[in-house]
Amino acid sequence: MVFDTTSLALVGLIFLWTGFVRTGLGFGGAAIGLPLMLLIGGSPVYWLPIIGIHLLFFSSLTLFKSIKKVDWRYLRHSLLWIIPPTLVGVAGLLSLPDQVVIVFIYSITIFYAITWIFNQKITSDKPWVDKLLLILGGYVAGTSLTGAPLIVAVYMRYVSKEYLRNTLFVLWFILVSIKMATFMLMGVVIDWSFSLALIPIAAIGHVVGIKAHQKIIENDQVFKKWVGSMLLLISSFGLLKVVLS
Repeated sequence: MVFDTTSLALVGLIFLWTGFVRTGLGFGGAAIGLPLMLLIGGSPVYWLPIIGIHLLFFSSLTLFKSIKKVDWRYLRHSLLWIIPPTLVGVAGLLSLPDQVVIVFIYSITIFYAITWIFNQKITSDKPWVDKLLLILGGYVAGTSLTGAPLIVAVYMRYVSKEYLRNTLFVLWFILVSIKMATFMLMGVVIDWSFSLALIPIAAIGHVVGIKAHQKIIENDQVFKKWVGSMLLLISSFGLLKVVLS
């Protein structure tokens, strides 16, 4: 893709923001950033490899110092339910028309935004619901890398708070690795130079997010309500734009 100066500046701000959210919350960078990227232009198949490269790079940095604080037991168990639908989701991303995938991304983002605005947490108290959320989260992650809130709802039940963020980073690393390998096998054109050029910008948000993590967790409801309102407005506009086009 070719961007003008304004679009480049906006893309930089978006990746700064997603880097901040990714480490500040421990998840949600793609869910928050992808709807904004699609408004600027391009298809999901253009943006998702770029997001994937960043996830691999930054999750590796975060885990380098904290690899011991990972709940490997639950991670292995959950992957049995997450990986198969992830593969189905990747197949859908590559085979479905762009407009269908974009409508799906905006719709799932609007759903997340509403739950955040009204503080309606996605929760489960039954094993079969846990499995359903992991399956749905895996499929959404495969399609758009925005399945984090569904998966996190289950992980929060079984993984202690001090292990949660790092365990999620390992999970994202595994899922994104599968997705990137599939992209390369299927011959998807990946804008490597643009992806790498954006890493220093995202790194600023990444570092600030690490420093702000504790404060964000302490003010989780306020942060999510503000972000949810922004996402609802942007995603509603984006969905309307696609439907009317």
